[in-house]
Amino acid sequence: MRQDTEQHREQHTQQTTGQTAGGRAGAAAGLSLSGIHVPLVTPFTRGGEVAAGALEALAHEVLDAGAAGIVALGTTAEAAALEEAERDLVTGVCARVCRERGAPLMVGAGASGTRASEGALARLARWPEAAAALVTVPAFVRPSAAGVLAHFARLDAVSPVPLVVYHIPYRTGQPLDAAALRELGSLPGVAGVKYAAGGIDQETVALLGGLPDGFAVLAGDDVYVSPLLALGASGGILASAHLATERFAELAGAWRDGEVARARELGHGLARLSAALFAEPNPGVVKGVLYAQGRIPTPDVRLPMLPASEAAVAAALEELSAL
Repeated sequence: MRQDTEQHREQHTQQTTGQTAGGRAGAAAGLSLSGIHVPLVTPFTRGGEVAAGALEALAHEVLDAGAAGIVALGTTAEAAALEEAERDLVTGVCARVCRERGAPLMVGAGASGTRASEGALARLARWPEAAAALVTVPAFVRPSAAGVLAHFARLDAVSPVPLVVYHIPYRTGQPLDAAALRELGSLPGVAGVKYAAGGIDQETVALLGGLPDGFAVLAGDDVYVSPLLALGASGGILASAHLATERFAELAGAWRDGEVARARELGHGLARLSAALFAEPNPGVVKGVLYAQGRIPTPDVRLPMLPASEAAVAAALEELSAL
């Protein structure tokens, strides 16, 4: 019986892969991963529930201010602290806004295990507005680079949407060099990478100097977005862009259009803002500033996160006003 079940599962996978691989590759090729995408926080009410109205308003606000798209259930959303029904609520709100606005929606999905990641991706079929899934390199388990490639090849075969690899080695414990990221980028359904390596080094330069066709690099470390754009990144996924969204969008446009002096000026000011917003664990300071602006009902985060200190929020507000 077990053998029959495994054979049936393999046959089903082969059929599904054959039917959808071309569609996924086409969707990945047609997905525009440029400009600034905002990974939305999850606002909470005084009672600790998801403040769906505030989330919807935030989504509209950042799109009005020039964001190219939004991301639901990223790290900034405290996705790990949300219950399944809450994750569905957040995704549904973001999907509705993106449908109304004609904006691309990226949804955080995946897990350290490949089977669990498959399940998370399968759920995205419920939201046709989802243009891509943001999938973290497997955390904590630290597979080999070949294991990471096999993991994403398997997800590529079953995902209903194109994949954006989230490369953040200081969280996952799994560094990948430029050659490994290029291999991932060569998978037909992998559209890009959120690149958050903690700095810019020779591997960063090597990656951006030789990208596979159709593979986009999105800056994921807010402080380094300007130099990454200068090196050829197509945009960024930036928590800092909840604030001064227009400036971040202008920064991406300035580098794209070759306005070097303006881009450098903007980049330095926005780097100072981002440093202030990440002075304490994200998204505490971002939420503190949004609350101070009256844009969310509380500055609350969920344990094990703690709210930002008054001093950190004040410092971020000062940098924001300096812009």
